[in-house]
Amino acid sequence: MATNENLPPNVVRQLAKELKSLDESPPEGIKVIVNDDDFTTIFADIEGPAGTPYENGVFRMKLLLSRDFPQSPPKGFFLTKIFHPNIATSGEICVNTLKKDWNPSLGLRHVLLVVRCLLIEPFPESALNEQAGKLLLENYEEYARHARLYTSIHALKPKNKTKSGTISESTTALNVDQSNNAVSKNTPLGPAALSTSTANKAFGSNLQDQNAAPSDPALGASAVPKKDGLHAVKAPVEKKKIDARKKSLKRL
Repeated sequence: MATNENLPPNVVRQLAKELKSLDESPPEGIKVIVNDDDFTTIFADIEGPAGTPYENGVFRMKLLLSRDFPQSPPKGFFLTKIFHPNIATSGEICVNTLKKDWNPSLGLRHVLLVVRCLLIEPFPESALNEQAGKLLLENYEEYARHARLYTSIHALKPKNKTKSGTISESTTALNVDQSNNAVSKNTPLGPAALSTSTANKAFGSNLQDQNAAPSDPALGASAVPKKDGLHAVKAPVEKKKIDARKKSLKRL
């Protein structure tokens, strides 16, 4: 089993630095799967670029690093089946960066970006999959149909990139709006309404009875307020005094 012991210490340190950078700041559409115990095999998930037959698919690949890396290029393989001119049915990747154009100064980030760009712009002239290369040159629509079919059957499905912050804010705004509506319906809108409610609770049915008394003829004299009753008692007394004075004047 390959381990980091198969690589020179300076290469291990450089790879550790590169892998940390890829993990913290991944290239668009590429996710590297890091195994700290073995840098000789680098796994990555490549998202199919938008506008290509590989869109809505995720393709797993691996890079194999030999002991003399970076003097010799890594070997690239697709583990997910894909219909592509430059990727053999065995998964081997054919791209100049991993062959004659290799340079020891090129890093893993560059290699992964080149592989993803290969999904955008294939090179049928150096095809490992002859059927895919021929279709691409002669009938692009048929080539794209085959590629989409492979993608739908074999590729992994991308995780939904939902904007949680936006959803959360929308939901919060909706809840606040509903709460405000409920408050406007159930809460008194002024001190007058508040005082009326408080008075009703404080005085109960007595207040209602007093308010209803003047408009209900069936209640009769019992509905007359006490103040009116005092006036009614005083009236006969005053009348008696007037009658007594009249009698006294007659006697004179």
